[in-house]
Amino acid sequence: AMSKSAVKISSDLLSNPLCEQEPGFLEMVTAFDTAMKRMDSFNQEKVSWLWLRKGRAGSLSHPFSRFSSVFPSLNMAVKRREQTLQDYKRLQSKVEKYEEKERTGPVLAKLHQ
Repeated sequence: AMSKSAVKISSDLLSNPLCEQEPGFLEMVTAFDTAMKRMDSFNQEKVSWLWLRKGRAGSLSHPFSRFSSVFPSLNMAVKRREQTLQDYKRLQSKVEKYEEKERTGPVLAKLHQ
């Protein structure tokens, strides 16, 4: 998102009337625009590479682990997500177990909790 914003800013600067009046400014803004477009394409390649390499939604949790000391709230969110996922799987297995049992009063009560 940052590189997209930088590309937008550089293209807006290029359309500024000051670029027509000052050749030095035009040269500087053109260099900036080229650099921002190269950075954006580089970032897009890296993101595509990450998704193709891992091929699953969990692939983004590994790069986040490097920043856990910098962004402790991110680390806590990842831990909460993992805990919630484990809880869901545990409860799903309980539901499946009760659905396989004979449908008596206590089993139906536990199933609808």
